[in-house]
Formats: sequence, C-alpha cells, structure tokens
Amino acid sequence: MGTTGTHEHEIYDVVGIGFGPSNLSLAIALEEHRANVPERPVKAAFFERQASFGWHRNMLLPSTTMQISFLKDLATFRNPVSRFSFVSYLHAAGRLVQFVNNQDFFPTRQEFHQYLEWAASSLTDQVSYGSEVTAIRRAEEAGPGDAECLQLDVRQASGGVRRVGARNVVISTGLVPRMPTGVARDERVWHSSEFLERFRGLDPHELKSVAVVGAGQSAAEITRFLYDMLPHARVSAILPSYGYSVADDTPFANQVFDPAAVDEYYFGTDQAREAFWHYHRNTNYSVVDDEVIRDLHQRSYDDEVRGTKRLHFLNLTRVVDVARTGNETRLTLGAMLDSEPQELDVDALVFATGYEGMDPARLLGDFDREFLRDDTGRPRVERDYRLVSASGLSCGVYLQGGTEHTHGLSSSLLSNIAVRSGEIADSIVLRRAERELGGARSVQVAGAAAGRA
Repeated sequence: MGTTGTHEHEIYDVVGIGFGPSNLSLAIALEEHRANVPERPVKAAFFERQASFGWHRNMLLPSTTMQISFLKDLATFRNPVSRFSFVSYLHAAGRLVQFVNNQDFFPTRQEFHQYLEWAASSLTDQVSYGSEVTAIRRAEEAGPGDAECLQLDVRQASGGVRRVGARNVVISTGLVPRMPTGVARDERVWHSSEFLERFRGLDPHELKSVAVVGAGQSAAEITRFLYDMLPHARVSAILPSYGYSVADDTPFANQVFDPAAVDEYYFGTDQAREAFWHYHRNTNYSVVDDEVIRDLHQRSYDDEVRGTKRLHFLNLTRVVDVARTGNETRLTLGAMLDSEPQELDVDALVFATGYEGMDPARLLGDFDREFLRDDTGRPRVERDYRLVSASGLSCGVYLQGGTEHTHGLSSSLLSNIAVRSGEIADSIVLRRAERELGGARSVQVAGAAAGRA
C-alpha cells in the first residue's frame, strides 16, 4: 500500500511502537480503562516489527527461572483483580493448584513467556505484527482539532508503507545488543540475544571448544547450558572480573525496584541518584543468581574429581581480537594476571556483553530536535515518562525504557512494568480530558463573544 496523508486515515489517541512486555502492559491498562469507561474509550494501535509476539526467545534456556516474583506481572501491582494477571493465566491453563503446590515465587522463564503470549493473544485486534515504524513527524495536514497530531510511517511486511496519525506515541523498541568495538557477529560469533537460534543451527558434534564472554546472568546461564549440552566440549568462561558476583535480592535491596523508589529517584538530588547506582547496581548489573553460581562451581568441582577438566574460568580477562579461519575462531586474550597475550581457538563464541539503552533519537530522527536534552545530552523526561518538548508540543511522546537517568534502576525492567504502564495510561487519559475541556472553554468564549457582537 502506498503512502497517503494522515487526514485520510483514522487518528489514534495513542500509538505504541513495539509490542514487548512494556507496551503489552500498556495495552492492558488501556483495555481495562475501556472496560471501566466504555463511553470514552482510548483508541490505541500497536506496531511490532516481529512476525509474532516474542520476548527474549533466544534465552529461554531449560529450567532457567525469572528473577522477579510472579506477582510482578503485567497488571497485578496496578490492578490486583485484573483478568490479565499471572494468577488468572494459571487458572486458565489449569495449573493454579499445581503452581501453588510447587511453593516457588519464581516461575520458569518458559512459563512466564507462555503467560505473556496468553495475554497478548487477547489483544491481537490492536496489534499489527510485521510492521516497523520508520519515521515520526508533526502532521503535515490535519482536520479540525487535530493541529497537534503526529504522523508515523509504518513499513509493512508486504513492503508497502502505511501512514497513521496519533495524538500520543509510546516508544518501546527494546534494548540494542552491545558487541565489543570491532567485533562483527556471524554464524560462529554470536550475541546472547540470538543464542538459541544460532546454537540450534549448528551440529553440536562440531563444537569441540566454545567460549562465553561476560560475567552477568546471561553469560553464566549460557555457560551452564553449553557445559550440559556439549559433554564432549571444552567450555571457557571469559570473565572481566575475578569470578562471578552474586546478585543481591534480599528484601531491603529489592526496595530499589519498588514503585515508590521511582519518585525518590526522580525528585531526588544528584547526590541521591548517584547513591542509588553506587549502592544498588549489584541488584541487577553484571551479577548472577546464587543458584547459577553454585551450579557452575559444582560442575567445575565435579570435573576435578573426575580428572577431566572441561570447564575453564579465565578471570580478569578480556577479548583483544577475534579472527575467523574457516569454521574456527581464534581469540587473542588479554589477561591482567599475565603480561603476555594468550590465544584460544573456539568453534563458537558467545558475547553476553549486555545491551545499549533505548535512545529515542534513533527512531525520531530530525523530530528529536523538538525535545530538550540535559547537560550530558540525555533526553529530558517528565515524571509521566513523556519527553519534554522544546516548543510546547501538546501531543505526547512517551518512553518505555531509556529513562534510567531520570526514573532509576527499574526503568527497563519488568519489576515496575504494571505501575509504569498505568501511569502512562493515566497521563494519556488525563491530558485528553484537559485538551477537551480547554476546547470546550474556547467554544464557550467564542460563543459569548459572538453574542456580544
């Protein structure tokens, strides 16, 4: 379908860009608002570039569990009686009693993904899969009352471009995989975000030596998986640290992810914000659950008992160079404990080196100039997750992600997803009411002036 003007299409109150857990949670909040106020529904549409719903599919490793409670689902913290809660899913799946008998706060990642798919399946009429928003701009043409509308170009799977209008946009395009400078991904060099797909595409018997770079949760889980799945292979864990550091998930530390902590961070002083990161980075960044650390240590110890060393931990070591020769990859390693570089040949190399935060400028392009940035070049964001306009733009561009600098550690995590999405939904509804009230007042003033004339 060719590109046409926005005025020929329906204009939405809100368009969500991306349909992962964050915007799925927003869609649920808006759906529940529609159920409560059916006479004033918020018209919403979501565009997702994937062909179907999926959340970190390539890290759904066997027996891996969520790092948050099942109660930190898409809706419960905002609406404990929501039909979209994890408990409602368990009831629908016929597993509620068995889950309770399991006496575990943390479902497997596979089961939580099934829950997300179940929730998304109820909202398919609002989502266009295989659709990527490629541009956002002010509306070129608009009907009465739509002067502050936005235009979005949406590239569809068919190759055509669809143009839609929106009074609000919520960007949730996810994190961007981070690779070391100068290292390119290929069929033997992977980022953790593509791990399972790449691993399943190779013959396991060809993998005699594999390596994993990184010291966080994903790196440790992949190392354990490769050790278990490749009983004939050497598995090397290349760690920038001296071993793995444990994640602090104790009750007081976990308060940093509470909804109330967002206000404390947002309205806090620079010194307070710095303290959040200094004291609580070990709740989520470059740390590993105690259970996974113990599993890896046990496997290493069992190797020693058997006298067959397969699992190798290269501490305080970084990858200096990666060179491909056929199906073999040669690593040059720089170890702080050894002045001489080391070489390691592997058949597959996984970089579990994290992600870059979501930067709205990648999508906004020239339109990004409409919004203010702070002294360090980061977007200025209102408490309701809305970008601060430089020109008084009345339509809203909201962020689900990329706001760690303004809203704290939980900004890109599931921990606060239900409350955050509810706050964005409330902001959209409230600002719509204020706009309509302002319009009604303008009509009254104009009418009064005409009567006096």
